[in-house]
Amino acid sequence: MSHELPIERIMQTGLLTCEPDTPLFVAAERMADRQCSSILVIKAGQPLGIWTEHDALAVNFADPEAVRRPIREAMSRPVASLPAATPVGEAALRFSAERRRHFLVVDADDTPVGIITQTDVALNQGLEPYLRLREVQGAMRQCPLLLEGDQLLSQAAGRMRQSGCDAAVVQCEREGLGILTERDLVRCVARYPGDTPVTELASRPLLTVHQHDTLISARDRLLGKQVRHLAVLDDDGGVVGLLGFRDMLAGAEHLYMQDLRAALEQRDQALAQSRQNLQLAERVIDSSLEGIIITDADSRIEFVNPAFTHMTGFTLEEALGKTPAILSSGRHDGAFYRQMQEALDRSGYWRGEIWNRRKSGELYLELLTITAITDDEGTVTHYAALFNDITHIRENEERIRKLAYYDPLTRLPNRRLLEDRLALAIRHAHRNGNRLAVLFLDLDHFKQVNDSLGHGVGDELLVLVAERLQHRLREDDTLARLGGDEFLILLPDLEAVEEVTRIARRLIEAVSEPCLLGDQTFRIGCSLGISLYPDDADGAEALIHCADMAMYRAKQEGRNAYRLYRAEMNDQDSHQLILETALRNTVETGEGLAVHYQPLFAPGSDTPRGAEALLRWHHPVLGAIAPGDCIPLAERAGLMGALGDRILEQVCGQLAEWRRAGLAPVPVAINLSARQFWQKDLSGRVAELLTHYRLPPGLVGFELTESTLLDKPQQAATILQGLRDLGCDIAIDDFGTGYSSLSYLQELPVTTLKIDRRFVQRLEVARRGSAAIVAAVTGMARELGLRVVAEGVETESQRLALARYRVDLLQGFLLGRPVDAGAFSQRYLASCQDSVQQPV
Repeated sequence: MSHELPIERIMQTGLLTCEPDTPLFVAAERMADRQCSSILVIKAGQPLGIWTEHDALAVNFADPEAVRRPIREAMSRPVASLPAATPVGEAALRFSAERRRHFLVVDADDTPVGIITQTDVALNQGLEPYLRLREVQGAMRQCPLLLEGDQLLSQAAGRMRQSGCDAAVVQCEREGLGILTERDLVRCVARYPGDTPVTELASRPLLTVHQHDTLISARDRLLGKQVRHLAVLDDDGGVVGLLGFRDMLAGAEHLYMQDLRAALEQRDQALAQSRQNLQLAERVIDSSLEGIIITDADSRIEFVNPAFTHMTGFTLEEALGKTPAILSSGRHDGAFYRQMQEALDRSGYWRGEIWNRRKSGELYLELLTITAITDDEGTVTHYAALFNDITHIRENEERIRKLAYYDPLTRLPNRRLLEDRLALAIRHAHRNGNRLAVLFLDLDHFKQVNDSLGHGVGDELLVLVAERLQHRLREDDTLARLGGDEFLILLPDLEAVEEVTRIARRLIEAVSEPCLLGDQTFRIGCSLGISLYPDDADGAEALIHCADMAMYRAKQEGRNAYRLYRAEMNDQDSHQLILETALRNTVETGEGLAVHYQPLFAPGSDTPRGAEALLRWHHPVLGAIAPGDCIPLAERAGLMGALGDRILEQVCGQLAEWRRAGLAPVPVAINLSARQFWQKDLSGRVAELLTHYRLPPGLVGFELTESTLLDKPQQAATILQGLRDLGCDIAIDDFGTGYSSLSYLQELPVTTLKIDRRFVQRLEVARRGSAAIVAAVTGMARELGLRVVAEGVETESQRLALARYRVDLLQGFLLGRPVDAGAFSQRYLASCQDSVQQPV
C-alpha cells in the first residue's frame, strides 16, 4: 500500500535555500522562478527557518520596504522535520495533527535531503476510489472569500490572512471574475507592483467546476490545467464555493485510514481463512487505471493487468515469459538501464520517466515505478512495476512552452526567447572575444496595409515577411517577432561590421520584393537599426534599445534603409538627464546653490548704488555648472518656480543678515523668470518675505525680460503694480533686443531700463547703429522718468563712450565681478546705521 512507502520516495529533492539576510523579494523571486511553495533559510549548513507561500499573507504590501526585509524577520521557526524513512501514512497523520503544509525531510545524520508537502502525500495515497464517490459540493469551501477589484493588495492579503483562506475570488464588472492565491502574492513579493488594486493582479479567466461533478474529475482538471483552485458553480452558474487540493482532501484522510484499516483486517482474515480476498485483490488490480507488471527475479513477466494491455496493446498471453524489453523504444542506451538496475539493487526502488513503444509501434512516455519484492531473508523474488501514460501531459506542457516562447502568428521566437538567446550569445561572445549584432526591423507604412486591405491581409504579409527574412539569415541566427510589424534579429559570431551591413542590405532587399497576396500585388519597405556588442552596449536590454534608436533614425532619414547605432546619439540626452536629476535634488535641498552679487556704480563713483543677484550652482560630483546651462535646464524641467523662490528667500535672508551686522546693504535686483512671474500671488509671497525678514521698502527689486511682460500686458501691469506698492524697483533687462513696440513703457509701472551688453560692446568700435540706439534709449528714458543701466561694461573705452549719454548706473567686469555674499560685504558694504542706500 502507498501508506507503507517511506516519504523519501515521494519527497521533493533539490532544496531551494537562502541565507538569513536574503531580502524577502529575492527569496520570493527564486520561489516563483522554481515554482516552489517554500524556501529553506539556512546558516552554516543548518536550517534556521522556512518561508512558505502561506507566509506571504503576512507581508505588509502597503509598505514598499516590507518586501526588502531580510527573510529572517518573516520566516517560520523552528523547522519541523521528518526522518526520510517515515511511512507516508504516518506523515499524513502528522500533517493533520500539526496543521502544517511542509516538513523538512532529514536522513539518519539529520542532514536535510528534501521537502515533503501535504499535496505530495495526498497525491500518493491512492484516493481515487474515494474521489470518484464524492461530489464537489461535499468537499468545496462554501461562501468563498470575495474581494472587490478595487480593493488594494495590502487589504486583500490582510483579509485572506484573517479568514485563513489560501485563495479568494476577485470580482470586477469590467474584467470579470478572477482569483488571487498565495502563489500570486509570492509573485507580488518578488516583483512588488505597489499597493495596487487586486483586479490588476488576479489570474484570469477563473477556471470552474460544477457542484455536482465528482472530485476525481475536479482533481483531473486541477492537474490538467496546472492550477490549485477551481471556482464551484451552482445550477444557475453562480459561484458558490472554491475547491483546491486542500479542500478536496480535507477529511479524506480520516475516512481513508478507516477504509484502509478495515481492508487490511479483511485481507488478513481472507489470507488466513479463504481465497476470497485474493480474488477481490485481483479484481482491484484488474480495475486499476495504472498499468501493472509483475516479473520474477530474472525480469520474466508473470502477470500484467488489463490496463497494461489497454496502454501497450500486448495481452497477458503475448507478454507472459518475456521481459519488459518487448516495450523498448530504442531511445535509451545501456547506461540508462544499468543505472536503473543499480538503483533497484541498492534501494529496491526506482521511479522515473521512460520512453516505451506500443505493440502498434507508436512511442509513448510513461511514469514508471519499480519496486523489488523480497522474502523474509531479503532475497529479491519479484519486481512489481506500475506505470501511467503521461504523453498527453508532456504534449500539453510543450504547447504551453510554445505559447510562452513563440509568436502564434509567425511561429517565430518572441521577445522573451530572443532575450534568453541574446544573453547566452553575449556570454559566449565575451568568452571568445567575438562581436555580435542586434537588428531592429520595422516595416514602413504597415498601418496603411491594415487600413486599406484589412487585418487579414496584414497578418498574411507578416507571415510572408517572416519567411523571407528567415531565408536570408544564417543557420545560427535568430529571427524573433516583438509584435505588430516589429522584428528582432540576433547575429552571433561576427568577425567584422561589414558582415552585418551585408546582411542588413539583404534583408531590406528581401522585404522590398513584390508581395502577391490574394489578388493584390504591392511593395513594402522596412527601416532597420543595428547595434553591436561590445561596441555599443554589453547587455541584452541595452543592445535592443540601441538598435531601436538606430531604427528610428533610419525612419527619420528617409525609411527603407539601415543605420548603425552611434553612441553620441544618446550622450547628450544622458548628460541632460543626469543634470536634471542633480538639479531637482539641489532645488529640493538647497545644497550647492549660492547667490553671487555684482555691484552697480554711478559714473565716476566707487561706491556701489545697487547689485544684481546671480545664481551659481556647484555640484559635489559634477562641479561648477555654468548659469547658461543651469537656467535653461531649470526652464525645461519646470523647476524655475521653485528655484526662483529659493533665490528670493536667500537674497532676503542675506539682506537681513547684513543689516543685523550693522552694514549698509544696497538694493539688490533679482531676475524673475516667466514661470515665477506668472505664479499665483507673487506680490503676496514677496510681502511675506519682506515682513518676515523685516526689510524696509526699496531693498529688493526685480528684473524681467520684455517677452515676459508683453504676452499679457494687462495682467502683467496688475502684478507689477503690486510689487511697486511694496517699494520694489522694476527693471526691463536686455532692453532693445526683442520688441519694437514701446507703448508698454507708458502702460507698465517699470522704473529702470537695462541696455543690453551687445550695444555697449559695439560702442567701442564706433558703430553708428549702436550709438544711435543708446542715444535713443537714454533720451526716451529721460523723457519717461526712467533710470538707465548699462550692463556688460568690460573696458575703459566702453566706460568713456558711455559718458556721452545719460546713463545712471554702470555694471560690468571692469567695475566689479560677481562675488559671494562674504566677499561683497568686505569689499563694498560699509558699517553704518543707515540700512538702505537708494540708487540715484
